[in-house]
Amino acid sequence: MFGTKRKKIKGTVVVMPINVLDCNAITTITRGGVRGIAKGVKSLAVDLAGHAYDGAHAILSRDIAIQLISATNSYANGNGKLGKETYLKKRLPLLPTLGETRESYKIKFDHDADMGIPGAFYIKSYMQIEFFLTYLPSQTPTALVNYREEELENLRGDGTEERKYSTSEQPSIRMYIPRDENFGHLKSSDFLTYEIKSLSQNLWPLYKSVISDLNSARDEFDSFDEVCRLYEGGIKLHTSILSKISPLPVLKEIFRTDGEDVLKFPPPHVIRASKSAWMTDIEFGRQMIAGVNPNVIRLLREFPPKSKLDARLYGDQTSTLTKEHLEINLGGLTVDKALGAKRLFILDYHDAFMPYLEKINKIAKAYATRTILFLKDDGALTPLAIELSLPHPNGAKSKVILPANKGAESTIWLLAKAHVIVNDSGYHQLMSHWLNTHAVMEPFIIATNRHLSVLHPINKLLYPHYRDTININGLARQSLINAGGIIEQSFLPGQYSMEMSSAVYQDWVFTDQALPADLINRGMAIKDPSAPYGLRLVVKDYPYAVDGLEIWDAIKTWVLDYVSLYYSTDDEIQKDTELQDWWKDVVQKGHADLKDKAWWPKIQTLDELVESCSTIIWIASALHAAVNFGQYPYGGYILNRPTLSRRLIPEKGTPEYDEMVKNPQKAYLRTITPKFKALINLSVIQVLSRHASDEVYLGQRENPNWTSDTRALQALQKFGSKLAEVEGKIAGRNRDSRLKNRTGPVELPYTLLLPSSVEGLTFRGIPNSVSI
Repeated sequence: MFGTKRKKIKGTVVVMPINVLDCNAITTITRGGVRGIAKGVKSLAVDLAGHAYDGAHAILSRDIAIQLISATNSYANGNGKLGKETYLKKRLPLLPTLGETRESYKIKFDHDADMGIPGAFYIKSYMQIEFFLTYLPSQTPTALVNYREEELENLRGDGTEERKYSTSEQPSIRMYIPRDENFGHLKSSDFLTYEIKSLSQNLWPLYKSVISDLNSARDEFDSFDEVCRLYEGGIKLHTSILSKISPLPVLKEIFRTDGEDVLKFPPPHVIRASKSAWMTDIEFGRQMIAGVNPNVIRLLREFPPKSKLDARLYGDQTSTLTKEHLEINLGGLTVDKALGAKRLFILDYHDAFMPYLEKINKIAKAYATRTILFLKDDGALTPLAIELSLPHPNGAKSKVILPANKGAESTIWLLAKAHVIVNDSGYHQLMSHWLNTHAVMEPFIIATNRHLSVLHPINKLLYPHYRDTININGLARQSLINAGGIIEQSFLPGQYSMEMSSAVYQDWVFTDQALPADLINRGMAIKDPSAPYGLRLVVKDYPYAVDGLEIWDAIKTWVLDYVSLYYSTDDEIQKDTELQDWWKDVVQKGHADLKDKAWWPKIQTLDELVESCSTIIWIASALHAAVNFGQYPYGGYILNRPTLSRRLIPEKGTPEYDEMVKNPQKAYLRTITPKFKALINLSVIQVLSRHASDEVYLGQRENPNWTSDTRALQALQKFGSKLAEVEGKIAGRNRDSRLKNRTGPVELPYTLLLPSSVEGLTFRGIPNSVSI
C-alpha cells in the first residue's frame, strides 16, 4: 500500500524467487508484461517475478533500481517526468526455493512537488538476470504514451538483426522460445512428471525392451482380450526392464514398480461400460458428431460425391458409389428423397489422402475413404456404405463395402470401418488438432506481442488465451511432429505428415473457424432467426454443436461486453494504430500464404473486431478442448481408434482371406496399429489428454487483479456465471435418455465442452489456451 508523508511515497515490492523445480532445461519462470504501468498508486503493490539467481556472488540491494513516472506532469518532449532512482532495502535471496514463496521488501520514493501523480514504474536491473512486472492497465495517460511506444519498439526490434541468447537466457529447446512464453513453475513440474513419456529416445527403447522381454515372435496383439489386459492385469515385466526404468522415475506412472511389476494403462472411458459396444454401427456414426474429431462430417449435398482434385494431375477420381448401394438400407426412401430431406451425410477423406497414398503405401497399406451415413428417425447416424479407393494410373480404383452383421462379410465391414478411422485419426491429429488449433494460433500470439502494448485492452482480452502455446508448440516440434518422431512413426501419413498438413492449410479460412460459420459451411446448420442463436441444426442431437453453440454465444457476449467498454464507434477502431498494425501483421506476415484471400476481415467495425476476437478465443479454448481432451478416452483403446493400417481388405482365395474367416480378431489386429506403436501412441495421448495442476479455465484469470477497471471485472464475472449455467445445461442433456447421441452404446456422456475441470485425465474442461 502506498501513502504520502514528508514528501515520501512508501511501497512494498513482492519478489517471487525461482522454484527449484524450474532449474532444468525445459523451462524458466516468466509471466506478464515488461513494465508495470498503472493508472494510480492508491492500492498498488509492485510484483516482481524472479529469474534464476547466480549463487556465485551476493545480490546487493542496489542491483535493482525503480523510478516513478508521472502520469500528469511532463517534460517538454511529452514524456512523463521521472522521479529519483530508489533501491530495494535488503538483499534478494541467493538460491532457488522449493515450492512457491514470496518475499516482501520495503521501498521509499522521493516525491518532488512538480512530480504530479505517479502512473508507472521504470525498472532497471543491473544483474545478469531479468524479471517482469505483471500490472497491466487498460488506458495510457498522455505522459506515458512515449514510454509505451518505446516498450513496443524494444520488444519488436527493427528487423535487421538476429535474435541471440545471452548468458542469462538459455534455450529451453532447440528453437527460440521467448521467456514470456515459457511454462510457469507449476506447469514445469507437471511436465517433468509427464513429458518425458512422450520423448521417443526414452519410450522407443523401453517399449522395444518390453516386447523383446516377452519373447514375442511378432510385434502383435493376438486377441482383443490381450489389448484389454493393458488396462486390467497389465503386462508382467522382467527385472531387467525395471532396471532400465529406474533412472526415469516419471515413467513409473505407467511402469508400475509397487510390487505389481507390470506395464499398465488407465482404462479408456470408451470401454468402461462395455468392451464391445465400440464395434456397433451406431457408435461408429455417433463418434463422428460426439467423438474426438466431431467437426469434419458434412451434409451430403450431391450424389455421387465429387472430387476437387485436378483430373490433369490425378486422373479420374469419380466415385463408384451408386444409389443402389445406399437404398438397400434406406428403409424405402430413395436417395433423392433422402438428399432433399437432409438425411444423408458424408465423412470424406478421399481428396486429403489420395495425392499421398501411393507414397504412403510403400510403407503402409491404406485407402482414401468416403463414408455415407443416414440420419435415422430416432436422431442417430448409421453408416450406409464405405468407399475405399487406391491410386491407379488412370485415376482411382475403388470398391464399396456395405454393412453386414454375420460371416466373413461382417469382418470385412469391421475392417472397412477401421480403414475409415485410420484416415480419421491421421486427419484429426495433423489437421483438426495440430493445424487448426496449435499452429494457426501462433501468428495471433506473435502479432499481439509485437504490436499491442500490454496496456492495450485487446492485448488484455486475448493474453490469457495465448498461455503456454508457443512453448508447447516448440516441444511438439521437438518430440512429436519432428522428422522421424512419434507422430510420423505411429500415424498413417508417416513422413508426409507435415506436407499433408501444409497442403490442407491452403484451404484454411479464418472466418470459417467461428462455430456458426463452420456449421453452416458444412451444411450441418441453416440460418433461422427464430432458432436459438439464429441457427437450426440439421442433426438436432449433435452434441458438439449443441454444447458448442452455447459456449460460442457466451464467448461472443463476453467479448462484446468487454470491447464495447473501450470502443463506442467504428471510427475509434479505424484510428487505433496499434490495433490496425496488429491485424496487418496477422494477415500479411503471420498468415502470409493466405494474405491475398478476400475473406479476411478488415477490422474496421466493432462487429468485425468482436467476431474476430471471439473466433481467436474459440480456437484457443473450446475448439482445442473438443479435439484434444478426448484423445485418450476414445483413442486409448486402440481397437476403437487405430492409427495405422498395414493390410488391405483381403480378397477371396488368398491366405489373408482364409485367416480372416478362421480368426476375425487376429485379422483385425494384423490390419491395425501393431503392439509396439500402440504402446507409444497410448503413452503420448495419455499425456496430451491431461489437465495440468495450474490450468486456468475459460471464464477465469490467472491473476484476479488483471485490471483495475471494475466494468471489465463485472463483465468477466458475468461471463463466468454464464459458463456455469451452460455447464448445468450440458449435464442435464447428458441425463436425457431421449438424446441417443449424448452417450451412445458405449454409455459415455459427451462432456468435452463442460467448461470446468480438475487436474488429470478428466474428459472435460475448457482451458483458456492451447496449453498441452
